[in-house]
Amino acid sequence: MDIRDLIVKAPSGLIEGVVGLLILLICASLYLFTDIFGAPPQVPSVAVAEKPTPPPQEIKKPSINTATTVGQAQESIEADVSTRRVAVTAGFTGSEIIVFGSIVNGLQNVTPGYDVVIIVDGTAAPLVARRKSNVAGIWINTESVKFKSLPSYYAITSTRPVYDIAPSEVLSRERIGFEHVGMVPMPADEQVMTGDELIAFKEAVVRIKKHENLYQQTDTGVTFIGQNLFRTSVTLPANVPVGQLTARVYLFRDGKLLSRHESSVSLQREGIERVLHTFAYSYPFYYGVFAVFLAVLAGLAASAAFPRRS
Repeated sequence: MDIRDLIVKAPSGLIEGVVGLLILLICASLYLFTDIFGAPPQVPSVAVAEKPTPPPQEIKKPSINTATTVGQAQESIEADVSTRRVAVTAGFTGSEIIVFGSIVNGLQNVTPGYDVVIIVDGTAAPLVARRKSNVAGIWINTESVKFKSLPSYYAITSTRPVYDIAPSEVLSRERIGFEHVGMVPMPADEQVMTGDELIAFKEAVVRIKKHENLYQQTDTGVTFIGQNLFRTSVTLPANVPVGQLTARVYLFRDGKLLSRHESSVSLQREGIERVLHTFAYSYPFYYGVFAVFLAVLAGLAASAAFPRRS
């Protein structure tokens, strides 16, 4: 091979090698350029897809409102009475029961606050109300209304006046207050008399019951001890009818009834009074004969002890 051929061919291979090297460097540069500058735009898109950022209002408002709603929905009341049984003996002069309880899951320092209404009512019984009129100078019964049933005893006590606690519709539905005591007249009397006359008879019955101390009301008798504990005392007079008493406790806030609870108290005769009462109602004929025998025996004993002087 001639030397000139080597000189001519050498530059040609060298040029091809240099061009190939340049192409390789350009490709490598493009690859690195794409990897460096192309990667950052992909990082936010991946992060957003895997960990989305919630809107600001979804973090604050729903959490606060949900917590308040759940707290209100779980509010309830638990209550009980100091005794389940009251003994009525011959020397019974009255008694007192204490109703106490607590608010479960109550909110702290809320405005308006909680109100508690406590009602203790006796066994329902029929009653006849009569109206006296002056006829020719003589007072006689002229009109009467027979009620199918009404509480024989009714005591209501609350944290404040009941008409400041709840609207009249709620009080009427729950039979809270003297105006809403369950007094249902007989259908015959209800058809004959007007609404005003029935209201007058009901008011008269409540007035007489209050005079006998069988209907009582205390507007501020329920007191709170701390945030959630409450208590009150209810007086049972000596003439309270024997039977079952029901203590109904209501929890209000902002005019809305949140919860209610019921407890029972039993008034039972005991001692000689129970024996005589059972004997009189179970065996009325023999009780009458026994009463006459005692009267005759008492008369004979008195005549023997105090003979007539001649």
